[in-house]
Formats: sequence, structure tokens, C-alpha cells
Amino acid sequence: MKIAQTTAYPLSFPVSAAGGVRLGIGRTVKRDTVLVKVRTEGGLTGWGESHHGRSPGAVAQLINTTLAQLVKGMDASDVNGVWARIYKMQLASHGMGAAAAIGMSGIDMALWDIRAKAVGWPLYRLLGGSSRAIPAYAGGISLGYQSPQELVSEARALVARGFRALKLRVGDTWRADVERAQAVRAALGEDIDLLVDANTKYSVADVRRVMPAFDELRVGWLEEPFPPHDARSYSLAAGLGSTPLAAGENHYTRFEFQRIVEDRSITILQPDLSKTGGISEGLRIAALGSAWKLPVNPHTSATGLNMAATVHFLASIDNGGYYEADVAKENLFRDELTTRAYEFGADGCVRPLERPGIGAEVNEDFIRSHPVIEGPGYV
Repeated sequence: MKIAQTTAYPLSFPVSAAGGVRLGIGRTVKRDTVLVKVRTEGGLTGWGESHHGRSPGAVAQLINTTLAQLVKGMDASDVNGVWARIYKMQLASHGMGAAAAIGMSGIDMALWDIRAKAVGWPLYRLLGGSSRAIPAYAGGISLGYQSPQELVSEARALVARGFRALKLRVGDTWRADVERAQAVRAALGEDIDLLVDANTKYSVADVRRVMPAFDELRVGWLEEPFPPHDARSYSLAAGLGSTPLAAGENHYTRFEFQRIVEDRSITILQPDLSKTGGISEGLRIAALGSAWKLPVNPHTSATGLNMAATVHFLASIDNGGYYEADVAKENLFRDELTTRAYEFGADGCVRPLERPGIGAEVNEDFIRSHPVIEGPGYV
């Protein structure tokens, strides 16, 4: 089962004014992703997703010109060996750092897809998991900056669909953030879990102002108040209230997670399988978190591939928390690029697919009709 070819496809689609969401990093104007296809000499094909890194063309170029050559001819079932080779030859030294981890993530995911297809099992079973209900929260590019009344209306509709947990976007002004969170809590009551995500836009002073309100509202976590490298701010903010700090979608590999775990400021771990090093590295991060009694609540990204893989992953670890369900008004990568990524029940939980491999099938016609759009995705 040798690797014959690895190909990355950068994809984009524009987001309409009605479908755009304003949040801490700006207003969405397009969505990007990078799909990775790995083909074996025997004809088996696996698909993975690499995060776009807000530069999808560059990520795809790195995979197609460098990473693909590093892994060609290797055993597709040797996911640890492939990971170690890319780490040694590209990531560990002079190798574009985060971009290499992102590129490696898509390759690793595709190899796990191949392994599970080779034995005819759904991925969760190959990973040692079981088909079980996983609680989901309404997330993705949604619930952004808008009037409290409009936000409540959007939140009510999501609860009507079955969600028992929602994630609000904060990082606007601290007063507006608190007002929105209070309005949603008052409208939905105490039985709905509220989470908040600042997209790195807070200062320590901002956290000091919002924490009393978030504590009173029983907010489940404050996600990414600061950039991932700002360990000092996380340390200062951890003592400002009882609301846990969450982060991880912009931390790469278990080595960065080891640091944040040992710092003891961030207690909700959020690796993204399309960024941190793939499923292989996600399992290592989960094991690290398990040893420290920390839950893993993964960040999920653009397409049905990462969404499906994340559900399989959560069904396979002992410290899995919420699944982040993408409820964006417009996401062609979810609705048209792949088939349905998971089962969603009236209990607000998701369940993994039973088809062999990751289970979300790719529409290659969509790939051909949605080439990369250059430029920033947020303005």
C-alpha cells in the first residue's frame, strides 16, 4: 500500500452580504480550504483537509511541491512513519512551522481514511472507539456581532433545531459583549450552555471587565481571549474569574500543547485536526490532556471531511467534550463539497458515520468549479 501520489487542491467560494458574519477578525467575505487527496499504488484513495491558514494557495503549494515528494513511496498504513518523516525533514528545522503542520494534517487525515477503507471499517472503530452520542454546540462562523434582539432570534432558531449549547462571538467592546450574552441567557434560560469566543481580540483589561458577568451567566468557557503565543496574558487572566480559558485551534503539535498544559492557565484544549498535525497528533494531544484530567473540545474547520473526522476522533478518546457543529448560513464546503458529515439527533448530539473510512464522500466536480480566490477572507 505504497503512496503513489499526493495532491492538494486550494478551494474558495465568496460569501454573500447576507451570509457574512462580523466577529473579532472582521467580516467574512469568502471561505477557503485545502483538500488533500492521497492515492496508493493499489488504487485506494484517501481524502483529508488542511486548514487554509488564510493563505490556501500557499498551503497547497507547500504540499504539492515539497511534502508530496517527502512521502512518495512510503507505506500508506505507516501513519507514524509518515508523520515522523515530515516532522524531521520539514517541520522541526527551517520548515515553515505552522504551514508544515497544516499541510501534514491533511496528509495524515487522508492516510487514516485509507487505513480504515482498507479494512472496511468506519474510522472510529479503527481508532478504538464506539458509536456513541457526542454533545454538540452550535458554532462555526455564526452568532456574531449584531443587535441583542437579532442575536436572540438566531439563538432561538438553533435551540429549536435541537442544540443545547451555543457559542457566542465576543471581542467587540466589553460592554456590547456582556449585553449580548445577558440577552441570550435571559431569553433561553439556564438549561442552555453558553460558550464565548473572543478570536484573540481581548486585552487582560478586557477580561478583567467581562469576567464577573461571564461568571454570573455561567459561561462554559472563554475561548482564545489572546493570541496563542501570549502565555503571559493567559497566565494573568486565569486568576480573574471562575470561567475556564479555552484555546488550541492555533497551537500546533503536541509540543505546543505540552507547554500550555504545564502552564495551567488554559484548561479547555481545542486542537483542530486540520491544523495541529492531523488525527495522529490529535490522539497524542488527547492522551496528554487525559493524563492531566483536561477535556478536549476540538475546533472544527471548513469542510465535511474535518467535520466527519472530528466526530470519529471524539468517539475514540476518553476525555472528549463538545463537538463544534458548523451552523453558518452559507457553507458550500459543508453542503455541496461533501456528503453529510455525521448524524445529528433531536437530543442535540452527533454520531459518527458508519461508512468505511472518514465516510464523507467528496464531489470532485465541485473542486473543479471552485478554484482558489486570492486575497483575505475577512475584511
